[in-house]
Amino acid sequence: MPEPETRPPPSSSPPERERLSRGYARARERDAAARAELEPLAPGERPPALVAAAVLAALVGAGNLALMAAGWEVEGEEPPVAGALVFAGLMLAAAVGLWQRRYLAVVAFEALLGIGIIWAGLSLLLAANAAAVALCLVAIVLGGWLFWKLVRVMGRLQAGRRPEEPVG
Repeated sequence: MPEPETRPPPSSSPPERERLSRGYARARERDAAARAELEPLAPGERPPALVAAAVLAALVGAGNLALMAAGWEVEGEEPPVAGALVFAGLMLAAAVGLWQRRYLAVVAFEALLGIGIIWAGLSLLLAANAAAVALCLVAIVLGGWLFWKLVRVMGRLQAGRRPEEPVG
């Protein structure tokens, strides 16, 4: 059986490598300038976006518990109690972590927000009436706003850390 022909991988030409390294250098300079501009959170400071995220997480967790206690049905069936309790517990734990300015809690809440925004965007494709379209658009706009605002909060949370200090 004949051996397959192997070619060496194409290498970047020196001018292209120089252009790329200059581009990366400019990007590193912009990153350094943005980091230097960040002001660490003062002790006890909670930016409005962080407060909004903590309140939202607490409301979702408490609301989930209240709806479960009231016997709320989803699509004609009661949701599993264990699942509702786990989700409510996670949201309430997220609210506490956000209020305590824990970086990992902010990252996890950002992930949930991102999933929610994507879910609302995909639900927009299936929206059957104007109310459903409006609800999806509100979720996308408000979730996107909060997501964007929490990015800066995460940067400010990290700005005040010493390299040896843990992230959580």
